[in-house]
Amino acid sequence: MKEKKSHYSTVPEHYILSPESEPWLERFIFNNRGIVMLLLAIITMVFAYGLSKVTLDASIEKYIPLNHSYIQNYLVHKDEMKSGVANVKIAVEVTNGDVFTAEYMEKLSKISDEIFFIKGVDRSGMQSLWTPNVRWMEVTEEGFQGGPVIPSTYDGSKESLEVVRQNVLKSGQVGRLVSNDFRSSIIDVPLIEYDPETGEKLSYGQFSYDLEEKIRSQFSDDQYKIYITGMPKKLGDLLDGAKSIGGFFLMAMIMTAILLYLYSRCPKGTVVPIVASLIAVVWQLGSLALAGFTVDLYSVLVPFLVFAIGISHGVQIINGIAIESGKGASPVQAARQAFRGLYVPGMLALLSDAIGFLTLLFIDIGVIQELAVAASVGVAMIIVTNLVLLPIVMSYIGISRSGVEHARKSDANPAAIWRGLSMFANRKVAPIPIVIAIVMAVSGYYYSQGLKIGDLDKGAPELRADSRYNQDNAFMVSNYSTSADVFVVMVETAREHCNSFKVMDAVDRFMWYMDNVEGVQSTTSLVTVSKLVTKAMNEGNLNWSALSRNQTILNTSIQRAPAGLLNPDCSMAPVIVYLNDHKAETLETAVAAVEKFKEQFDDHVDEKYFGYGMAEMDEAIANGEIDSAPVRFQLASGNAGIEAATNQVIADAQNTMLIFVYVVVFVLCFMTFRSFTAVACILIPLALTSILSQALMTYLDIGVKVATLPVIALGVGIGVDYGIYIYNRLEVMIVAGKTMQEAFFETLRSTGKAVSFTGITLAIGVATWIASPIKFQADMGILLTFMFLWNMLGSLILLPALASFILRPERMKARHKARHGDTPPAG
Repeated sequence: MKEKKSHYSTVPEHYILSPESEPWLERFIFNNRGIVMLLLAIITMVFAYGLSKVTLDASIEKYIPLNHSYIQNYLVHKDEMKSGVANVKIAVEVTNGDVFTAEYMEKLSKISDEIFFIKGVDRSGMQSLWTPNVRWMEVTEEGFQGGPVIPSTYDGSKESLEVVRQNVLKSGQVGRLVSNDFRSSIIDVPLIEYDPETGEKLSYGQFSYDLEEKIRSQFSDDQYKIYITGMPKKLGDLLDGAKSIGGFFLMAMIMTAILLYLYSRCPKGTVVPIVASLIAVVWQLGSLALAGFTVDLYSVLVPFLVFAIGISHGVQIINGIAIESGKGASPVQAARQAFRGLYVPGMLALLSDAIGFLTLLFIDIGVIQELAVAASVGVAMIIVTNLVLLPIVMSYIGISRSGVEHARKSDANPAAIWRGLSMFANRKVAPIPIVIAIVMAVSGYYYSQGLKIGDLDKGAPELRADSRYNQDNAFMVSNYSTSADVFVVMVETAREHCNSFKVMDAVDRFMWYMDNVEGVQSTTSLVTVSKLVTKAMNEGNLNWSALSRNQTILNTSIQRAPAGLLNPDCSMAPVIVYLNDHKAETLETAVAAVEKFKEQFDDHVDEKYFGYGMAEMDEAIANGEIDSAPVRFQLASGNAGIEAATNQVIADAQNTMLIFVYVVVFVLCFMTFRSFTAVACILIPLALTSILSQALMTYLDIGVKVATLPVIALGVGIGVDYGIYIYNRLEVMIVAGKTMQEAFFETLRSTGKAVSFTGITLAIGVATWIASPIKFQADMGILLTFMFLWNMLGSLILLPALASFILRPERMKARHKARHGDTPPAG
């Protein structure tokens, strides 16, 4: 053969390819390289345009299971209640003295006025000491007296401040709008969801920014402190923290480039996989934006994963091209041979990833479903950019001289670690990792039984414990009597009957029942108001702190009930249950208690009576059709109620999703390798990692929730890539006639080296998330780092150990001959 005048040496005979030996896909791609490149360039420009349309969305509806019965019940009464999720509380604290000073009142007035004009505020529902809807009331010898807490005669004098003090004490707002120590007061700010002028959804990110710039920054000083809590503010802080993802992405890309160069010693082999993976990210984001999708707090991490997965598969291609180039192949020949050997396992791995991610669609929560779509689309893009574009580009530019020399040296002098790892494919050594794996699986499964559903931390667990939001939340909890964790039960009845004695008596008994449930701080409802007013009308005598059976007295007692304690037609009266926290156990206990109590009211009343008006209901009672107005206790609203619904959805879906992920991987692997033993070699290490990751979550007190549940599918989907590449190469070597240990040694020298590199690189990349100010991103970083490393170790240690016992080389050779005849295996 003739020597080439380049750094590529002589070309071996097996590179003289014939059409019969070339897969049709290889012929199509490499025989039309120019056309394919032009087509991919056009697609890239289209999706790059789409990239400019990407928007960040934090709609609250995306974070809750809209089809859950609790949420459906809440949505029916959403516009009638003041205990929804679109609400913020702003506390203004004076560091010296109390709130009853002219200076404090002036400061509070200015802050209230500033908030009043912030875009998104529902001005009619806003409450503070300065708003006229916060009133006081008392009973005197002359009857009821009352008015705004801050009267129109207020002038800042000592006398008027004393009047304000007395009004506050009479208003019942101590512990609610005014702190227990009288050093701060709250401005309660409900929000509107849509801008009445533009019809667009309120941007919580912009709203949070306005609060920081116009309220906290402007009015905070040594004398006054501002504290802000509420779901919209929490989402705003999360969006602000999400901006750090760009920095983590850049850091990971730099580290990947350094490690990739150290691995390949080829500048071109370093830049091209990174560029190809970045193009996959552009395609993913651009296509989703053009399809109308937005990026949220969870899917914002998907481009990072797409880049990481792209690098993982790109390294395999570069590694294959470098090995073939070291053997003397030209750039085109090396690219074709690498493609031929890797496109089957590569496409299998990526299809497993994509379909595995789609199992997240089983979870009826918008952000998780959009994450599933985004991840699947991203993986689909990698099939083209890293399995087609990358080898085509490398077929033009080839591996550099330094890369070829490094590949030759590595091939001639394999690292001692590969010889050591190959011992695990020896039947004498293999029992050791298998026994260790069994012990770890049993121990991990036992320990993982303590895994909890939902949040396990106080405050906002999505943020760090020392975050500004959680510090503000801690201030609210320690200085006010009402909890930040509100669980609302909606009591439904016939129209104009929520104040009837039978209905209010049922509510009264329910409140007493819930007050004695562990984890419940207190309850309040229309009954609370009725008892207070009835007692006040009878000289404050505690004996009268009860529901009256006289309907006229009941009607009078609720005339001035605060907004939100009954709806306009008096067919629904919510019971507000304040919980100690929103931990999974607390929510489960509260839900179980409500379900047990409401059993006595379920299935006893015809549904038609709930639609009756007053006259129809009275006639039905008079005719003996029904004893009294119907009562139905409906779960649930409030932030705690919504979280309880979310926990139930996750609990129901987690096992289904995990089973489906493994079924998908099983079917795809079996269709490719046509062997149950092959599937077992690939899936058993994956299953061990899943068990150990759940044990790790238990150890770290990380609950299964919206943020962590996708990690299970992501970890399995990405982790299966390692096993597929290792097994595919191992099968090739065995069919070629090598013993199990020698076959695995040859596998380690090529594919195993790339797998170990990508496993470590991916782990280092996602480990950067651990520094994120957003705790759920940090949790995802911890879990993915663990899963990437353990999946890598499983494919390098446990897979060959299992293979040495359950694989039968003669059967593998027979299967290959039946499917491919005498054609030698690719790769």
